Amino acid sequence: GLKHGHHACAHLRSASGEGDCGSPGLQDACTHLHFPSSSPGERLAKPERGKMRVHKISNVNKALDFIASKGVKLVSIGAEEIVDGNVKMTLGMIWTIILRFAIQDISVEETSAKEGLLLWCQRKTAPYKNVNIQNFHISWKDGLGFCALIHRHRPELIDYGKLRKDDPLTNLNTAFDVAERYLDIPKMLDAEDIVGTARPDEKAIMTYVSSFYHAFSGAQKAETAANRICKVLAVNQENEQLMEDYEKLASDLLEWIRRTIPWLENRVPENTMQAMQQKLEDFRDYRRLHKPPKVQEKCQLEINFNTLQTKLRLSNRPAFMPSEGRMVSDINNAWGCLEQAEKGYEEWLLNEIRRLERLDHLAEKFRQKASIHEAWTDGKEAMLRQKDYETATLSEIKALLKKHEAFESDLAAHQDRVEQIAAIAQELNELDYYDSPSVNARCQKICDQWDNLGALTQKRREALERTEKLLETIDQLYLEYAKRAAPFNNWMEGAMEDLQDTFIVHTIEEIQGLTTAHEQFKATLPDADKERLAILGIHNEVSKIVQTYHVNMAGTNPYTTITPQEINGKWDHVRQLVPRRDQALTEEHSRQQHNERLRKQFGAQANVIGPWIQTKMEEIGRISIEMHGTLEDQLSHLRQYEKSIVNYKPKIDQLEGDHQLIQEALIFDNKHTNYTMEHIRVGWEQLLTTIARTINEVENQILTRDAKGISQEQMNEFRASFNHFDRDHSGTLGPEEFKACLISLGYDIGNDPQGEAEFARIMSIVDPNRLGVVTFQAFIDFMSRETADTDTADQVMASFKILAGDKNYITGDELRRELPPDQAEYCIARMAPYAGPDSVPGALDYMSFSTALYGESDL
Repeated sequence: GLKHGHHACAHLRSASGEGDCGSPGLQDACTHLHFPSSSPGERLAKPERGKMRVHKISNVNKALDFIASKGVKLVSIGAEEIVDGNVKMTLGMIWTIILRFAIQDISVEETSAKEGLLLWCQRKTAPYKNVNIQNFHISWKDGLGFCALIHRHRPELIDYGKLRKDDPLTNLNTAFDVAERYLDIPKMLDAEDIVGTARPDEKAIMTYVSSFYHAFSGAQKAETAANRICKVLAVNQENEQLMEDYEKLASDLLEWIRRTIPWLENRVPENTMQAMQQKLEDFRDYRRLHKPPKVQEKCQLEINFNTLQTKLRLSNRPAFMPSEGRMVSDINNAWGCLEQAEKGYEEWLLNEIRRLERLDHLAEKFRQKASIHEAWTDGKEAMLRQKDYETATLSEIKALLKKHEAFESDLAAHQDRVEQIAAIAQELNELDYYDSPSVNARCQKICDQWDNLGALTQKRREALERTEKLLETIDQLYLEYAKRAAPFNNWMEGAMEDLQDTFIVHTIEEIQGLTTAHEQFKATLPDADKERLAILGIHNEVSKIVQTYHVNMAGTNPYTTITPQEINGKWDHVRQLVPRRDQALTEEHSRQQHNERLRKQFGAQANVIGPWIQTKMEEIGRISIEMHGTLEDQLSHLRQYEKSIVNYKPKIDQLEGDHQLIQEALIFDNKHTNYTMEHIRVGWEQLLTTIARTINEVENQILTRDAKGISQEQMNEFRASFNHFDRDHSGTLGPEEFKACLISLGYDIGNDPQGEAEFARIMSIVDPNRLGVVTFQAFIDFMSRETADTDTADQVMASFKILAGDKNYITGDELRRELPPDQAEYCIARMAPYAGPDSVPGALDYMSFSTALYGESDL
């Protein structure tokens, strides 16, 4: 096929897009070779039949030159071998061309063509069981590799689950048929040859597999593009989700604000104190429980918004614009409205509660006066509507007329109470009392009834006066009695009402006002008593006339129902109520005075005790810092202070007693002093602690001085140095202050490593607990250890050796003979038995005891 040369050139032109492939033997190979486009080949010399061999060689060389120009290396292949029909050389060349144009452009992770194709196969077939592609020969014998490649890219073409590893022929034929029919991959291989060969031809299988690679490479690009799109979409979806979350969070927060603002702006008061207090409790719950999470939500919303805008900016997306009304600024504005609505709500609630308290008091007063009035008016209308005058006798008519005049007088006397009731109702209305409708209805009913009583009274009077002309006058005394008894009776009822009136008092001035009014009322009692006696005198006159003239009136007064017994009874009641009122006012006055006395008494004592405690604290501080006299002088001085402080304790106890009385009297403010009991207690406890601590410090200094043999001058020098550097008068030195103090006393502590190490050693001694401060006692202990002549374990041991008569042990008898009893017993109880070769019964080891005394071993 390639002998004449023009076939080779024609096939190459066909692969390059020029001409047609005419040789059936190479048709498939050329179909699947992907050559880059090339310029048309040079004009070929077409050898005529019988032409010279040289023309054929020339034509083949042109084809070989083109192949070489595409980077194909042809080793040991010349035009002569092809023209002469060397099958082996020709097939080798074709394989080299296949490698260059069908396989070499398969590059996976920059490996060679063959390795790249193998790696591509391994990756594509990795998920399939029974497939393990390791090469291009025996790995493909069972046909499952080809089926897996097809199923991976086109799963609808093969039912992979029904394939069996032990049926390679079926598997191979299935793959070859499907590839040819649906993928346009020609059958280059024969299933029987592959199954019947121990090692199938590697080049043939590699060529066939490369056809699959090229067939699916388009799908691979599509998959890459799809992945890119998915990434873009994922970013969009994530951003959209964030936008949705923002919108929902913003919407929920705005909805909560929208629901909450009307509640906070609602200034419609509740009807009862309990309901208003519940409102106050609800508001406190809102501030404590409901609002804080919403503050967090608002903050989170702004964070989410900023995060979203950053993500959009980073992914080159347009900025997020929330839906109308849900901008961050809208939420901030709504939040501002919420806080504006919240402002003043609590103050309004408290004012309403105070208003309700006042209203309850007024309402009770209204009900009390209304009840008294209603009790008085009960039955009056029916009485005024009677037509008894139509059938009455002359004397009865007169009586009815007089009785009516007395009623009118009574009616006028009640005018004040009606006006008071109306005034209270008006005040309740102005204060927005919740039950104003029922108060108004009751007040209206009283006023309407009052007007009706007036009209009925006028009407009856007119009827009686019409009849009066026909009648004679009856006993004037009854009339006079009735006229004077009625207002007097009303006066007594009013007095009883006033005497039983409740009062609320907070100050002495208020109770004095009530007392003054009561005294003025008492001043009117003598005149009232005269009126009572005059009224009773009139009644007695009537009785005398009845007895004298035997008037047939059965001793009753037709003009009034008020009897002398009633007048006396009510008068007695008024007289009883006066001292009760006196007592109530006096008790309240005493209570207010007592409270003021308690305040003054506590204030006077506290104003003395507080400064006294402060003064003592300062004086004790001065004693502990100044160095007047010896330590014994300071201790004596301090003990005198301690005695004076202990002697002062009864004053504190007395103040505690007064404080308890103030608490029991429920007094919570005191303008007479700025000191509270808590201030005094804390000051007193600090004073006791300070004096005890200061005495203990001086005692320890004396012990230290005596034990270490420090002179008073040295002690004064130590104290002077310590005080000089204790600039904040705290009683302690910080590390730097302590270092300066040591340097002032002659210690050479430089800033070099040696000086730092020496200072660290000293700090570990004076501040073993590493608190960062040095107390005066620790300072004295250290200085005494450094300066005084202290005893050592060796010195004590030498002393015991003298007592023991130069022996290495000592006996109990020797100790009792040489030492005081308590010290001898102390040693005997703690000395271990002596175990040396020169030991005797009862011998004690004073050496180990001496060592243990100085902490070098345990006692």
